Amino acid sequence: MTIDLPSFSPCDALVAVMVAVLASGQTYRTSELVAIQRNVDHAPVFAAYDEDRIRAISQTVISLFEHEDGIDALFGLVRDALPEKLYETAYALACDVGAADGQLYEGEVAMLAEIRHQLNIPRLHAAAIELSAQVRHRVL
Repeated sequence: MTIDLPSFSPCDALVAVMVAVLASGQTYRTSELVAIQRNVDHAPVFAAYDEDRIRAISQTVISLFEHEDGIDALFGLVRDALPEKLYETAYALACDVGAADGQLYEGEVAMLAEIRHQLNIPRLHAAAIELSAQVRHRVL
């Protein structure tokens, strides 16, 4: 079975990675949805991004997750669209979504590991990015 895939812009790819973390959890948490919107609203990389694309990108990611080879297809789209210099940015945004509710669930941990692997994030860099996300999302 062939999956008809759109092409992504670099910002679409960043949104797709964040949505992949959201969709990998058991439920969609408001704090994670807010984290995606906050990142799109405030991260400099999204300065010229059309926020109306978030819904279409989200639907694409979720529909890919319903296919056997969907995750591979998703990361093919992400790697095709994303310049290598933004791989760690993608991982940082993904970690922010995972950390937004104060804890990482099994599906989120697995998805973050997949993102690290697919984007060849060096383990030391990944650890620094993960710690940064954790400390930014701590509560009293």
